[in-house]
Amino acid sequence: MRFVVLSGQSGAGLTSARMALEDLGYFSVDNIPPQLWSDLLKTVEPRGIHKVAVVLDIRARDLLNEVESILAQLRPFIIYLEAKSDILLKRYNLSRRLHPLGMGNLLREIEEERLALAPLRDRADLVIDTSERTPRQLKEALEAALGEEEGFLLRLFSFGFKWGPPQEADLVLDVRVLPNPHYDPVLKARPGTDPEVAAYVFSEKKHEPFYRTLLTTIGLSADGARQTGRAAYTVAIGCTGGQHRSVAVAERLAQELSSRFRVELEHRDLDKALNT
Repeated sequence: MRFVVLSGQSGAGLTSARMALEDLGYFSVDNIPPQLWSDLLKTVEPRGIHKVAVVLDIRARDLLNEVESILAQLRPFIIYLEAKSDILLKRYNLSRRLHPLGMGNLLREIEEERLALAPLRDRADLVIDTSERTPRQLKEALEAALGEEEGFLLRLFSFGFKWGPPQEADLVLDVRVLPNPHYDPVLKARPGTDPEVAAYVFSEKKHEPFYRTLLTTIGLSADGARQTGRAAYTVAIGCTGGQHRSVAVAERLAQELSSRFRVELEHRDLDKALNT
């Protein structure tokens, strides 16, 4: 079980950090009392959840008084976010939100919060000053600290246009220009994952530049998405029925792109095509 406690000052980026951890596969809970952490971990672990993050901030108020013994028992990885007071003032003025302490003097609230959370900061395994960081830079810092730089996910899935176009794709590619095994009586009933079917799809050298263009387009698009802070990018590859060409192309793309991205591959309509 990997257990992360995310703490820090209001306005320092706790929401952005929590979302970044969720993108990395963490089950996150916002401001659950520390006294319930142990029960939370015992509840989720048998259900296959092995990465948990909780947010603990000044909203816990008096519950913070008991956190020392709980931290000593559970030994989480503690991440603490902070920012300069003038930056926090600016962020609050832009957001027009009230500080959780609700004292009526924002600068005093910021300093009181900093003092109250000082014991947590002292125990932190990682302290990040977000004064000059963008949300994307904060996410990159968390990925590096947790050893999960591979957080970005490239999703590839094949589909058949006859079953309807995908709605969730960021990029849709049409590979119906490639040779169709459907018209070969030996290959017709086989899926695009079959080596002989794939060999047929890529049998004509004149289509190799087309495939290489697909590969380049996906790589550039996914790189761009990753650089803008996206957690995932979805590419759909379609042929007529989703049995042969799109499957073979998606398989080859997944193999070649796996050296650059964490790739997830799905053949959306393969079962439908094989059963018709």
